[in-house]
Amino acid sequence: MTGTHSILRPAALAVAPLALLLGMRISPLGSTKCDSDNGGLVLPEGLCATTVAGDLGPVRQLVVAPNGDLYAALSGKPGDNTGGVLAFRDKDGDGKPDERATFGPGGGNDVKIHNGYLYFARNNEVVRYRLGEGKLEPSGKEETVVSGLPRDGGHAAKSIAFGPGDAMYVNIGSKTNSCQKTDRLPASPGNDPCTELEQRAGIWRFSAERLGQRFADGRRFATGLRNAMALASEPGTGALFAAVHGRDQLSDNWGFSNEVGANNPAEELVRVEQGGDYGWPYCYYSNQYKRKVIAPEYGGDGEKVGRCNRAANPVLAFPGHWGPMALAFYNADALGPEYKGGLFVAFHGSWNRAPLPQEGYRVVFVPFVNGRPTGQYSTFATDKGGPTALRASGVAVAPDGSLYISADQNGKIWRVTKRG
Repeated sequence: MTGTHSILRPAALAVAPLALLLGMRISPLGSTKCDSDNGGLVLPEGLCATTVAGDLGPVRQLVVAPNGDLYAALSGKPGDNTGGVLAFRDKDGDGKPDERATFGPGGGNDVKIHNGYLYFARNNEVVRYRLGEGKLEPSGKEETVVSGLPRDGGHAAKSIAFGPGDAMYVNIGSKTNSCQKTDRLPASPGNDPCTELEQRAGIWRFSAERLGQRFADGRRFATGLRNAMALASEPGTGALFAAVHGRDQLSDNWGFSNEVGANNPAEELVRVEQGGDYGWPYCYYSNQYKRKVIAPEYGGDGEKVGRCNRAANPVLAFPGHWGPMALAFYNADALGPEYKGGLFVAFHGSWNRAPLPQEGYRVVFVPFVNGRPTGQYSTFATDKGGPTALRASGVAVAPDGSLYISADQNGKIWRVTKRG
């Protein structure tokens, strides 16, 4: 099962020689020398960063194996066979990889580790590779877990998470912006009912262990999620959380003010419940009124609730058009007690706040108490290059408690640790 790991306690250091014989690499915290400029990142006081790798191209989501090996999805370019999985190994614990490999051609968005396998989510399928003991590259051939996933129209990228039993959750993003009769055409009404929901805009559940599944073998777990790109299960509880890309063009297509269009709808953090309906395309969460309201395609004016009183609300609402890309729960101690038990969210930024300034472009931290967000969040990482310079696309927690951050348009991966 994917998730975070506790850092190595001093009492456990006595087992290090045995662990090394078994192929594990355990490096003491504080051995990393951070970049003098934190690799260009702006971080909270007391933390620092090392640039793990640069010039990577469109690197997306990340995962760290129990032995510390780092894997990253590379999206590639539409229509070609580039992309795949990048793998990194740091032998001496200095934060810089000593080995690097690429495998699994074909662009993808997400990687996860589950029961000794590395799972890789391409736009139309999820495949897996057996991780070999002591080897950076997988042993054995690629295995197809599920194929035939919808990828036409918008929001083709897939994200995955694992739950209780053999559950594998897959995000299937919407084909359109708001299920209009003519997509993104000003004043075009919405299809009612929106038959797109039958195969899109939700979370589907498959078996993580059964090979050769097709899309039809899956079961829709939750609906009304336009594009739940950021997807993760909470360690310990197995609860599924998602951060969702909200719809666009309230101003361009429906005459809302620039201010309302820039800040709405919210980018929602939701706890995904089985059978849950989160409202898309009929409803969206208004940052202005702090509730779900009817979309203009279905007769809404930005304030009416109507049929949306049945749509599930988010557990936390972020500003509009920030573009959430990845989630990582943090159950370690290495960055400080204030982070333990909380959630990191990578935001990519968007384009739909114009003519107002664009926002997002950061990693934020969300404190949790008793399995729920406190309602507050803080900016954890930005880029010294300016407010739109960090196009964060992935976050992952290592066994020693350090945090990895990826950014696709920056083509970089960083490792964040406590200074000294």
